[in-house]
Amino acid sequence: MQPELSRKLYKVIKSSNDLITAHDTAGKERTVIGTQLSEWGEGTQDDAVSDISDKIGVVLSELGVQEDTYAQNLEESRTILKVIRNTEKSVQPSRDNKAKIADEIQKLKIKEPQSTKIVVLEQELVRAEAENLVAEAQLTNITRQKLKEAYAAEFEAVIERAERQIILAKHGRRLLSLLDDAPVTPGDARTEYRHGGEARQILNDAEDDLRNWRLTLDDEPVNAAAEPEASTSAGTSGSNFLDTLHKTHSRDQAVEAPRSESTSDAQPGVPGTATVGVAS
Repeated sequence: MQPELSRKLYKVIKSSNDLITAHDTAGKERTVIGTQLSEWGEGTQDDAVSDISDKIGVVLSELGVQEDTYAQNLEESRTILKVIRNTEKSVQPSRDNKAKIADEIQKLKIKEPQSTKIVVLEQELVRAEAENLVAEAQLTNITRQKLKEAYAAEFEAVIERAERQIILAKHGRRLLSLLDDAPVTPGDARTEYRHGGEARQILNDAEDDLRNWRLTLDDEPVNAAAEPEASTSAGTSGSNFLDTLHKTHSRDQAVEAPRSESTSDAQPGVPGTATVGVAS
């Protein structure tokens, strides 16, 4: 049971946990969808659809990673709010004690106006008020500091998620531009798909952009001591790209086998695969 003073913020923190769970689930679902799309494309027997859907699957999976990172950042913000809640809980006894003594004094003045206990209680009330004054000042300071810190962190997380997902979405649209969707008449064959190298390069570009991304703010809403550091999620994204691309690379060889496209971007010792650097 939460004390009255901390009850409302407790509800905020609890609802925030539900929000974090929803974003975490959304990230996992996005990754599953990316895998399913890739598997579907492989079964179409269409080289262009197979290659593009596979690489779009990589982008979708990375969007899921960003959602998961966002959920983790929200949890950090929620943890900061708990400091305010815990301080509120610690102040509540001080308030209650002061109110209790004042109430006892009032009752005695009505029932036994000449009681010597009134003087004793009034001295206790002075001490209780002094203690409460200190506690209230601490609560005010912590509330302002941590409220600012918590939502500065949350808004920075929103900006990070938005900008990094925009990067991925733009590169996803570049991939779509490689897919020829001009109608063909029955019996006619489509033009041979020759964009495997370009599609690989788009994924490499996306990874580079994520690795080089830095959080840039126009203002500084928090104290210098709480200044945000450069995001480290780019490193996670780089390794995720590598893991997701294993299947893509092996499929590229099969898709591109009929033509003699340049493999100048191949990894040493692994013909026909694009170079994908691990984010540092």
